[in-house]
Amino acid sequence: MKYTPILLCALALPLAAPSVFAKLPTPSPEAQAKAADTAAKTAWSAKVDSYLLCKAQDQVAAKYRASAQAAGKPVPAAVATPPCADPGPYAAAAPAQTKPIEASGAHSPAPTAAAPPSSNQTSAETNPAPKK
Repeated sequence: MKYTPILLCALALPLAAPSVFAKLPTPSPEAQAKAADTAAKTAWSAKVDSYLLCKAQDQVAAKYRASAQAAGKPVPAAVATPPCADPGPYAAAAPAQTKPIEASGAHSPAPTAAAPPSSNQTSAETNPAPKK
């Protein structure tokens, strides 16, 4: 049969399709913070690249105008463009303050409390102290 590879692909496709609909777990707050920092760094890097491109274009235009004037050619009027904006050094966002861990939900607001304010943790587990 010369249609065997096509037939095998047609049979394998329905078997692989359910894996496409699988859900990924929600990222942890640390992973979200790292992703946000990476996005900010990428945006800053794009601004730096734009700034360097703008400076290079200005240099090329200045050299062209100078060489055209030196050759005695008529120099067209310069097109008005906004000045190159330097993005400055990268400043990472300040890390978020971590909240203290509570052994029980006693201080949680009422709408978010899902359990009684007590826990099964002992005081020794919550506040470990070295033995004397």
